[in-house]
Amino acid sequence: MPASISEHALLGDTHSAALVASDGSIDWACLPRFDSPAVFAALLGDERHGLWRVAPLAPAHAVRRRYRPGSLVLETELDTPDGTVRLVDFMPPRRGPPRVLRIVEGVRGRVEMRMELAPRFGYGAILPWVWRSAGQLVLVGGPDALAYRGTIEPHVRPGSVTAEFALEAGASAELELAWFPSHERPPNPEDPAALLAETDAYWTAWSGRVLHAGPWRDAVVRSLVTLKALTYAPTGGIVAAPTTSLPERLGGERNWDYRYCWVRDAALTLYALLHAGYRDEARAWRDWLLRAVAGAPEQVQVLYGVAGERQLPELILPWLPGHARSAPVRVGNAAAGQRQLDVFGELLSALHATAESGVEPAARGWEVVRALVELLESRWQLPDEGIWEVRGGRRHFTHSKVMAWVAFDRAARAVERFGLDGPAARWRRVRDDVHAEVCRRGYDAARGTFTQTYGSAEVDASLLTLPLVGFLPPHDRRVLGTVRAVERDLVHDGLVRRYRDDADVDGLPPGEGYFLPSSFWLVDALAVTGRVGEARALFERLLSLRNDVGLLSEEYDPAAGLLGNFPQAFTHVALVNSARVLAALEIERPPSAGDST
Repeated sequence: MPASISEHALLGDTHSAALVASDGSIDWACLPRFDSPAVFAALLGDERHGLWRVAPLAPAHAVRRRYRPGSLVLETELDTPDGTVRLVDFMPPRRGPPRVLRIVEGVRGRVEMRMELAPRFGYGAILPWVWRSAGQLVLVGGPDALAYRGTIEPHVRPGSVTAEFALEAGASAELELAWFPSHERPPNPEDPAALLAETDAYWTAWSGRVLHAGPWRDAVVRSLVTLKALTYAPTGGIVAAPTTSLPERLGGERNWDYRYCWVRDAALTLYALLHAGYRDEARAWRDWLLRAVAGAPEQVQVLYGVAGERQLPELILPWLPGHARSAPVRVGNAAAGQRQLDVFGELLSALHATAESGVEPAARGWEVVRALVELLESRWQLPDEGIWEVRGGRRHFTHSKVMAWVAFDRAARAVERFGLDGPAARWRRVRDDVHAEVCRRGYDAARGTFTQTYGSAEVDASLLTLPLVGFLPPHDRRVLGTVRAVERDLVHDGLVRRYRDDADVDGLPPGEGYFLPSSFWLVDALAVTGRVGEARALFERLLSLRNDVGLLSEEYDPAAGLLGNFPQAFTHVALVNSARVLAALEIERPPSAGDST
């Protein structure tokens, strides 16, 4: 069985990614892009579906891991009865073929080691041919090939490469793996020490520009490095996660492919990067977005491929049993064809923030934005699938309408603030109409709370964002009542569910973990409504859920740990934004009346 989700760490080169477990096994890697078929897929099955393991022969009785400060270079120390070894894993910044390097260092004693390289191309389906070529081993299957080079003598077996070796203190072994198209010549190997220095310098230079100077800087920097790693450098697109089908509940079927660019998630990522001072990334994402949505406004999608692809057909891979037997395993995502009105608000708000930060306007960018706002004028009254991407039928989700209000509000403000051409007065009128309708149809006066959908008796976590986007003042009684209703119905020990577990929302069997982004939204809602002490305590509680190298997935279960695709951009964005909200409220001041701490 592969390690749990929580036991993995991320490697990446801003084109693709790999996950390495604490036992030294790379269980997941998609090359050469985030959305390419996996060459190692044991994470969604077992060792038969592809892995690259470097580990002591004797079981390790203690494991310590860390990223180098501000870097994506991972160091894992494993203690055995005979000594200690250190495994240094990284993917160099892309300037040729994608490479994964593993440097094994003897720290103490003499440790017997074993290396097993067993790729299975096509998401674990294709056993490769293996042969020697010019001092390297080449593993080929269909369109994919890998070139392996190491300082230890390997043994070639059908479909795999193995080696056993011993390391004494001060000795080291270097292993390099490079992907290339199978119809091309294998790439030349490079000096691992030089690549390590280059990789460490790249990440520390990037993270050294983080502007956040408040509390929790280390957590913020680690989250920002993770978000940068989830950026597809050639286009500026930002993937939601580097994995597919990691379950939201062990044994469940809510298993989705997140290796694509959601407009919503990417827009929120943009906020986090902008506030941290990364205008180049904001500009690149803005340009990716404008290219992706270019064309007929009515064809706008909620998610795209990393280069702006629109056709993302959803398929099931029956040969993969799923992580912890959680089937089905899916590639592609049918949500690309959904109507989610909230993305208009996320998009307009992000673009407005980009402009306010001083990023120069894009050629014809406002033309695209205006076309989308005019489309929303004819659609905002329609039902949609909403932020939770329900598959049980469209509804009038309150959050979707609120974000439509945001879209009209930001569009009108852009005209007034930047002198752009547009019917600001008309958009303000529509904005006010949306506001009035939401307050009339989305608010339950008897219960004193906004509701998940018009006329329903349920609340959901998305309602926590109402004061955060400016729809109502934080101390409005309707906001305060809504926060209390969410706490009463959806919160346990500070963790927030998206909606009631037995609510018929998405047409799938009930059951999932606590949704971590909405738990951070609760931090924000508590902070802006004056409960700063409670907000800080909850933020610290959420930080404690990170794994040993500071990473978070989409959901959490007290028994199973981290759940869902991993690491999740949405969650790390929420962490960064909560740290910023708390810092802005001067959390070091004494707690005010009503604080719980």
